[in-house]
Amino acid sequence: MNIDWAALGTVFGVSLVATVALVGLFTLGIVGLSKQTAAAASGGSAPMARTGAYACFALCAAAVAYGIFLIVA
Repeated sequence: MNIDWAALGTVFGVSLVATVALVGLFTLGIVGLSKQTAAAASGGSAPMARTGAYACFALCAAAVAYGIFLIVA
């Protein structure tokens, strides 16, 4: 039994980067939603913060859907 260590390392690296990116994007969405209330209280642009947060959540959903597509196909 031979293990292709280079391929295993590539899979590990891509998985690590994708996980960090997805968690970071979701965190930005949560921060955007929390800034929405602060922006509304100070008279700032609450719709802009909400739109950015929803865009982050949409990108997270798209990344998860693409991952499921790759597994199923």
